Amino acid sequence: MAEFTTGEAVALELPIARIPSRAGAFLLDLMLQLGLAATLEYVLLLVLITTDADSAWFSVTSVVTLVTVLIAYPVVSETVSRGRSLGKLAFGLRVVRADAGPIDFRHALTRGLAGAIVDFWLLGAFGAVAVVSSLCSREGKRIGDVLAGTVVVHTRQTMPMPSLAVAPPWLAGWSAQLDPSGISDELAGAARRYLTRLPTLTQPTQHYLGTELVEAMCAALRCPVPVGYPPYHVLGAILARRQQLSRV
Repeated sequence: MAEFTTGEAVALELPIARIPSRAGAFLLDLMLQLGLAATLEYVLLLVLITTDADSAWFSVTSVVTLVTVLIAYPVVSETVSRGRSLGKLAFGLRVVRADAGPIDFRHALTRGLAGAIVDFWLLGAFGAVAVVSSLCSREGKRIGDVLAGTVVVHTRQTMPMPSLAVAPPWLAGWSAQLDPSGISDELAGAARRYLTRLPTLTQPTQHYLGTELVEAMCAALRCPVPVGYPPYHVLGAILARRQQLSRV
């Protein structure tokens, strides 16, 4: 189990997927990829032979097949299914962000490229690098997970549902007009960590760190800082708005 701080600034414990289950999912995906490679290569060669194409095109088919199987397959499947290739689906696994949220194309592409180049094939010694990096990581991360900021977790057991963040009533109207798209994941993560650690901070530290974060948030939002409200009220309202739009 590992603790995640969600987009609602709620701490969750999720079961980390370790090498045995990940290896099983990988082998199943590999069999599917081999089948895809054989089918794609057959179709492309058939087209080239039928059209009497130049011999150089036969080398192109090998490159297209390799890229499709090793990179396009994991990237497309994890993007479309929000973190579940067919192998992971069969073994009850899912790739999630470091805040337990669903991944997008950027995360899937980073994992796919790292898997093809570093973790498994080109430089990965047929998965040895992925195994070593997973063993060295408390959360079982391979290089692709480290670069993408993701974690693979089990999903077959019931997961706790986080309570939704709610803007203070006196800031609900203000936050409803915000466009939080300019807030980076790093800044939002810093605000979430601040809110979860708030009870453990001294009053001066609460005010100093909170003020710094509010100013950074409002600069990213391109709006003035609301006057007369504690920093944690403003940060909670902004994160609630960001959460609301991310669920649409």
